[in-house]
Amino acid sequence: MAAAVMVTVPATTANLGPGFDCLGAALARYNRFQFEPRAAGAPAVDVSATGAGAHRVSTDSSNLAYRAFCALYQHLDRTPPCIRIAITLDVPLSRGLGSSATAIVAGLVGGNQLAGHPLDAAALAELAIALEGHPDNVVPALLGGCQLAAPQPDGSWQWCRLPWHSAIVPVVAVPNFELATQQARAVLPERVERAAAIANLGALGLLLRGLALGYGPWVQAGMVDALHQPYRQDLIRGYAPVRAAALAAGAHGIAISGAGPALVALSNAGMAEAVAAAIAQAWQREGVTAEAQALALDEGGAWNRAHAAA
Repeated sequence: MAAAVMVTVPATTANLGPGFDCLGAALARYNRFQFEPRAAGAPAVDVSATGAGAHRVSTDSSNLAYRAFCALYQHLDRTPPCIRIAITLDVPLSRGLGSSATAIVAGLVGGNQLAGHPLDAAALAELAIALEGHPDNVVPALLGGCQLAAPQPDGSWQWCRLPWHSAIVPVVAVPNFELATQQARAVLPERVERAAAIANLGALGLLLRGLALGYGPWVQAGMVDALHQPYRQDLIRGYAPVRAAALAAGAHGIAISGAGPALVALSNAGMAEAVAAAIAQAWQREGVTAEAQALALDEGGAWNRAHAAA
């Protein structure tokens, strides 16, 4: 029987201003998943979880990590082994930091390891995108760093790692309320004006160049969006005063992380702690308790971390 494997998957911040459904970055905050094969005849799956929100994690075959695990074996045309999955949570659930992506990526990476590593990172990324429905969380969760992804005419995906200068620091703020992804998606329009699309294209170019060079004015000019944030910001209690406080404290910009309600501000390294404090205080004035902290990027992702440990 194969030995147990541990898969560590980073949180992610997706959309990143103008990068709706295509741009995301891995953050140094993690969920951990241990996959322990069991003897034939044991229950097909046994899931346990510890950490914040553990009581909400499915412990049967509906568990998302297990479903991804089974999808990997189905892709290989193999029968999945009986498995015990032990999950340690540190990425908040339903807050916009890619908690579902951690489960999908963990199931695929863990399954691939136990199956003998038949698939490479690109194949796992394609499977992860198919399961999640969009790339901006699962690709950085799998591969680390800041990743840009785009669909191809044949239905496949291309992605690339983007440079992120150490002078620019993400400040992540997580309020003590949730926002369902389905609710956040429901408020989006079916079509957007040409001017909005053009504005986002220009902003994305400025943001990516600013991140690469560590040039604050371009990051500031690029941290705007016309495709999703104008429609979602009213779903986030205190968004306007929190945004104003972050900018007043020196942030280059602030955006909804994923579908929210978490926010991510981009700041010079020397201002990051002040920005985090300003965000937490502004939300507190709105009657909301929030955790705000500067986080490093996770450069390795679940794939590289798993193979480094192998």
